[in-house]
Amino acid sequence: MSGARIPVALQLYTVRDEAAKDFLGTLARVAAMGYAGVELAGMGGLSAAELRGALDRLGLRCAGSHVGLERLRSDLAAVLDENEALGNHYVVVPALPEAMRGREESYRALTGELNAMGAACRERGMALAYHNHAFEFQRFGERYALDILYDGTDPALVKGEPDVYWMVYAGADPAAWLRRHPGRCPLLHLKDMAPGAERAFAEVGEGTIDFQPIFAASPAAGVEWYIVEQDRCARPSLESAALSLRHLKEWGVA
Repeated sequence: MSGARIPVALQLYTVRDEAAKDFLGTLARVAAMGYAGVELAGMGGLSAAELRGALDRLGLRCAGSHVGLERLRSDLAAVLDENEALGNHYVVVPALPEAMRGREESYRALTGELNAMGAACRERGMALAYHNHAFEFQRFGERYALDILYDGTDPALVKGEPDVYWMVYAGADPAAWLRRHPGRCPLLHLKDMAPGAERAFAEVGEGTIDFQPIFAASPAAGVEWYIVEQDRCARPSLESAALSLRHLKEWGVA
């Protein structure tokens, strides 16, 4: 494993049930666990300035912000204003609408849009990134859909946020993907896979994924943030978030 120290953030979607009840209190509990930052999936009803102030008071950095593709299409200037006020560098496309999946031409057309959005981000001192699920590992000829997106976009304008769980779920190798894309993947989603046929989501270190090759490949891929995310938790969500971070600390990663 590489000795490079990469900070660890929590994707707040993990604790969305708690955040819906008490957004600021949930941020405080995440900070108390020892996370260095958070990745946003909404702003909890706060303005960008209010949220920036809360993060600053808690010593949390904004590692990124997931913003739906439709809002990026319709309201990009406002999105960039918000993220500039937040001090956030990475605006992330979290998923494609279902209507766009499964067709090669949709992915090819999307590359032009992503390049244009990425150029707008760069003009404001930010960067655009794309977060994958499993469906982007559908093959079109010899290439995955995700290859079409990476190969068809300018690496200077469109970055990657690989999700290691979804890559493994699709039968791909996250470490190999990172090695294939040096300097392209500043954000990396960490989540584990429970044993068994259901392949349920698990806390990092509680499942079957071998993270050591992933950590070893991360520095050359340009990873700036490890981001813990768990889509569904069998434990209370804050307990799951704390357990993932505890394992990362035991491994010397966090």
